[in-house]
Amino acid sequence: MKIRVPATSANLGCGFDSVGFAVNLYLDLEIVGPSERWEILHDLGAEIPQNDTNLVIATALKIIPELTPHKIRMTSDIPLERGLGSSSSALVAGIELACVLGGMNLSTQVKLQLACSMEGHPDNVAPAILGGLVISTYHEGSLEYVKLNMPEVGLIAYVPDYKLSTVAMRKVLPQEMLFREAVCASSISNVMIASLIAGDMVKAGRLIEQDRFHEKYRSKLIELEEIREIAHKYDAYAAYLSGAGSTIACLTPIEKTNKLIKVLSENSNAKVLKLAFEPDGARTFA
Repeated sequence: MKIRVPATSANLGCGFDSVGFAVNLYLDLEIVGPSERWEILHDLGAEIPQNDTNLVIATALKIIPELTPHKIRMTSDIPLERGLGSSSSALVAGIELACVLGGMNLSTQVKLQLACSMEGHPDNVAPAILGGLVISTYHEGSLEYVKLNMPEVGLIAYVPDYKLSTVAMRKVLPQEMLFREAVCASSISNVMIASLIAGDMVKAGRLIEQDRFHEKYRSKLIELEEIREIAHKYDAYAAYLSGAGSTIACLTPIEKTNKLIKVLSENSNAKVLKLAFEPDGARTFA
């Protein structure tokens, strides 16, 4: 049995903790068979545990503590701690693993509730489970979401050669906002979502870059403004921090994507990835 979970890009600027979409990078698990102890075989580096402290296994055991230990082979092309949902994909994979090994047939809604209760917010876990573009809210244990299709645009991930943990990046955010600032930030996000639904990427991109929730605090640690300036020279709709960073995502006209990739790749230590939107979420198959 195999499990596949896609990477995700969250926030889209002003859609903080609420908006995200799945992309075509993946965490894959292959269940090899029962074992005397939990073991995850991978070549992702020493920082990723190979026992039951691995987030995948730890998540599964939170759901069903008495699961029989198994040997599992794990591969992933999702950059770690770069703002592309690597931890969320592991958490969702753990939920799927519990379902497979525990013989549970959980509904999508229950999986979403489990993921949100563990993660605390839905922006990454919801598209990892559902695929596509997901607008969601999770408050006091209650989840509401809408799944949409992204407009036809190019997608580039500029992935710097340094990591930024979500925990560290949340510490730079303010604890409070003035009421008028919160109203303004919310209205920007509302119109951005409406623009995506209408397929107006020019307007959506303009609003994505007017975020007031997080980017102005986090961009001091990341070269967002420099990349945004370059992206605009090649008619990108928007450049924004993917999740908490360090990845900067660029939404572009499809015909301009390859040129921008070439320019961003020059004289840079970052990886520049041409990505696509993933319509499907987590799935299991033989």
